[in-house]
Amino acid sequence: MKVTIENKKGLNKDLKVFIDKKTMSTHMDQRYEEIKGTVNLKGFRPGKVPKEILKRQFGKAVFGEVLDKVIKDSSTKALQENNIKPAGQPKLDLKTYGEDKDLEYIISVTELPKVEVKPIENIKFDEYSVKIDETEADKRIKEIAKNQPNFKEAPKDTIAKEGDLVAFDYNATIDDKPFKGGEGKNTQLTLGKDLFLKGFDKQLIGVKVGDEKTVEATLPENFPEKELVNKKAKFKCKITVLKNPEPVKIDDEFAKNFGAKDLKDLKSLISKQINDEYKNSLERFSKNQILKEIEKFKITEIPENLVDEEVKILSQGMSEEDAKKSRKNFEEIAKKRIKVGLVLNEFGEQNQIKVTEQELQAEVQKQIRMMPGQEKMVMDFYQKNPSALSSLRGTVYEEKILKLIKEKAKPNKKEVSKEEAEKILKQSQMQENRHSNEGKEKTEKKVEAKKTSTNKTKTKTSKTKSPVKKTKKVSKK
Repeated sequence: MKVTIENKKGLNKDLKVFIDKKTMSTHMDQRYEEIKGTVNLKGFRPGKVPKEILKRQFGKAVFGEVLDKVIKDSSTKALQENNIKPAGQPKLDLKTYGEDKDLEYIISVTELPKVEVKPIENIKFDEYSVKIDETEADKRIKEIAKNQPNFKEAPKDTIAKEGDLVAFDYNATIDDKPFKGGEGKNTQLTLGKDLFLKGFDKQLIGVKVGDEKTVEATLPENFPEKELVNKKAKFKCKITVLKNPEPVKIDDEFAKNFGAKDLKDLKSLISKQINDEYKNSLERFSKNQILKEIEKFKITEIPENLVDEEVKILSQGMSEEDAKKSRKNFEEIAKKRIKVGLVLNEFGEQNQIKVTEQELQAEVQKQIRMMPGQEKMVMDFYQKNPSALSSLRGTVYEEKILKLIKEKAKPNKKEVSKEEAEKILKQSQMQENRHSNEGKEKTEKKVEAKKTSTNKTKTKTSKTKSPVKKTKKVSKK
């Protein structure tokens, strides 16, 4: 195999690959030997069919298989031997090919640019730890207790008020006619929470056990019988139980209901939970700081084909006209994303970072745990969508790279209070929103400017007749 590099322009280059007909014939003979033992032809014993007969019978098919394999193997080898990492799929152009002929083809490839990752070790970022005051755990435990009250049977003739638990049976009608799904037994509501139908439980304030009360409510958008959605229904309710809330005693027994050994252990677990909540958010903030620093790295040239692919992703769901108007802004965003991706990938390769099958499956399990009750659906999704699994692998790969960057870079370690952490996260969110809005406004201003320019042109054109005629003649040509 002979490989010659031609037409080198920046990151774009052509590789001419030449394989002589003797080598191609050797590949053909090898393939005929492979199929000889599997072919059954009348008049010949298995494995004894002459090559000329095989050639006459299967020549075209065998050549097609050999050609595909040789091109695949030789193009991969040509790129590897010339240290070319393709940015996207290379294009192949067959020049000479055929049985008993030399093979010559051109690989047109855009290669990934050389990336310098040394500056990564000089990246500075903030690494936070949050000091949680003991009173924060107490506050959280009180909130939990408040949202999980105990109820005790109310004395006879007690009138229901907000916060009470009411149980009732009901029959509902629409225009005095019963409907499917319009019956209920022992339905329980905590008055004031408005969790059944909008405005329903407020109408039960003032009832007593044994009362019958007609409640009017509108059936919701998610009502199973679609033809009844947004219809007004009357619910005839029979009150069967009324319970009053009583304060929950926060003690060791209360703590055991949440899997803790005792109240002290529960406070420790809650403190850790609060700390982890802020820690995870602040780690995302640190990650964004690192990525912003990587955006400043210098890469001489970004492959245009990668920019085009990223712009397509950014403009998904937009009309062709809007996508065209937003292209320049999208190109800026695309180049930043690609630059970050190139730097991270190069750093990953240099440090031999890999994602094991165990790590990938652990991430799949993590996704499954995030959707309780839909475990099978999530598992089936990843099993049937290799691209989704590949995307998940990319996420794990990036997290491993960022973890190593944090170890090698220069963190500015800070211990902050809960209030300070909230302030940092709020400011970060405001900056992200401002950055997002600036990009949006930039695009909208360009669109508006084009509209204004078009309107001005129309106005000028309508004042004089001769330019209109000239314009029409030019457009026809």
